[in-house]
Amino acid sequence: SAIKPTSPLMEILHILLIILIATRLFGEIVKRFQFPVILGEIIAGVVLGLIIPFFSPQLPFLSDLANDEVFRAVTDLGVFFLMLYAGLELHPDDFRKSSGTALWIAIGGMVIPLAFGLITGIWLFPDSESKPALALFLGTVLAITAVPVAIRLLMDLGKLNSRAGKTIVSAAVIDDVISLLLLAVLTSFIETQTMPGISDLLWILGKIVLFFGLTIAVGIYALPVVNELVFKNALVDEIEIGFLLIVAMAFAWLAEYLGMHFIMGAFIAGLFFMQRNLGEEVFKKVKAKIEGITAGFLAPVFFASIGLNMDLSAIPHIPGVILLLIGIAIAGKFIGTMIPARWLGFSREDILTIGFSMNARGVVSIIIADVALKAGLFNQSGGDVIIDSLFSAVVIMAITTTIITPIALRFILK
Repeated sequence: SAIKPTSPLMEILHILLIILIATRLFGEIVKRFQFPVILGEIIAGVVLGLIIPFFSPQLPFLSDLANDEVFRAVTDLGVFFLMLYAGLELHPDDFRKSSGTALWIAIGGMVIPLAFGLITGIWLFPDSESKPALALFLGTVLAITAVPVAIRLLMDLGKLNSRAGKTIVSAAVIDDVISLLLLAVLTSFIETQTMPGISDLLWILGKIVLFFGLTIAVGIYALPVVNELVFKNALVDEIEIGFLLIVAMAFAWLAEYLGMHFIMGAFIAGLFFMQRNLGEEVFKKVKAKIEGITAGFLAPVFFASIGLNMDLSAIPHIPGVILLLIGIAIAGKFIGTMIPARWLGFSREDILTIGFSMNARGVVSIIIADVALKAGLFNQSGGDVIIDSLFSAVVIMAITTTIITPIALRFILK
């Protein structure tokens, strides 16, 4: 007989119970083979996605888990805390010092895969009105770097505070900003078959500048003063972590309001919550609590959700195209980051670490594919099997690059 939770709360608790058991189990297995835990968490999601259909009659609340709004909210919370923790791990000076280097790596890591995708799309897709939009879509999903995936990998490998680690985080954040412009161009192209105007792009750029200007000004000038007033006079327990979460949520709201992704707000809040304002003991206590809730609970749920999105329906129809997409995705990002990294004097190990860490697409490419799907980009295929299966192929590419990345880094950094 079917198991029916008695309330929405019990339903999400059932879901989280199953996912946490699976992620802990697979995480433990891969860790014993000295692979990063993130690999086990993603594999747990893939395995659950494959076996859930067989248990749908008994566990109906799992039948459409990847599209469950409550579950997706929990996974978003995982990304929020992951970015908040990454900000706590870095110092604003680290971010500032690495941003110049990271800019070149970010540009190379976006431009080369974008070009590879455009060229492949022009060659691959049949002539039609939607061909330019399809080629641009392919270039966009290949150019993306999944910031949360890169950060969790560096956490697992103990490399977040290395020169390469700081550069990767900075480059991934810059990539995320550039991807906003790419997404604006793509959605305009899908809807109108024309490029957005200069004024539209300047409007987006203006909002990005406004966001960073406001949050950095608050971080530099206001937060230290508030820290002094609040932390020295407050009688409430755990005021520091409460204040950090308030700032992070406010910055996340501002980011979303200005058309950016909320992860930017969480990251900037963590970045300016500095040890010198709190004292070493209090700062370490707050950071340990954020790390515990992130690595022990929310991040595993998020990375399992990436695996749950795996859609294998394209494999029987276009296996060669899928292999081609995976190949150009890895090669494009690797070449695009390797050239500037080598020019900037990184060691061979660091170049390989940057190249593979920036290769994970994760859920970001899947979200862009979903935007294109809902906008009707794949509806005008004219019976072309490649276009009909493109959504599934992109999902497979995104998850495969995310799985390959920790495996490659395991051998590079052993």
